[in-house]
Amino acid sequence: MFKAVLVLSFAYGGPFKGTVFEMVAEMGLFAKIVLIILLFLSVVSWAITFNKIALFRKVNSETQKFLSIFRRRKSIAEVYRSCVSLRKTPLSKMFEAGYKELEELSKGERNPHTGTHLSPPAAGSPTLGVESNLMIEKEKLDVIRMTLERIGSEEIARLEKTMVFLATTGNISPFFGLLGTVWGIVDAFASIGVKGSATLAVVAPGIAEALIATIVGLAVAIPAVMAYNFFNNKLKIISTQIDNFALEFLSAVKKEEIG
Repeated sequence: MFKAVLVLSFAYGGPFKGTVFEMVAEMGLFAKIVLIILLFLSVVSWAITFNKIALFRKVNSETQKFLSIFRRRKSIAEVYRSCVSLRKTPLSKMFEAGYKELEELSKGERNPHTGTHLSPPAAGSPTLGVESNLMIEKEKLDVIRMTLERIGSEEIARLEKTMVFLATTGNISPFFGLLGTVWGIVDAFASIGVKGSATLAVVAPGIAEALIATIVGLAVAIPAVMAYNFFNNKLKIISTQIDNFALEFLSAVKKEEIG
């Protein structure tokens, strides 16, 4: 990333002393602070990136395994035992919460809104009984749907953690680089005033040192933005899988209840 600076360094030999590291060592305190901040942002961003790559790979693998188990099931209860070993995929946690809610609602057929037990239909009222059963089933499905939506949202929030750092790094790093560059240019012009001349030998070293901050800022920002966009796209795919699974689970519950 320092290729441009190295070209200048070798072109003007003497003042540059041949290496970027020596140029950085000769920078002022403010420019060094800017570079340290950028270095910190870069290290943390790369750590987050590698961590997220491993996490999303695991999530995708477990999601495919879980969907395969769920779709080959003989009953919903059979799938529950498989949730224990698949803890990274959001679908497993959604299923676990939805299944527990279904079991709780099925015990005594309690009303999900009032918490009281639902009374059986009165004898000799078949029409009322059918309507009452339909209302109970609809209430049960509504409660399960809300549970699935809540867990799905929590899982998306869990997967989004630390991504804000990537977005922040991508946004502010070029500005930090620009700040360091502007400060370096100010120093370069100050040195021109002190030396009383504006020759290339006087101006070039200061300008080159100033541009290092811009190069570093861009080198930090570009990977962070790319990583953020990549993971954001992965989250959209997972969000779609969550929505689809919620519908699939509710459909399975309805079929099993009818059966």
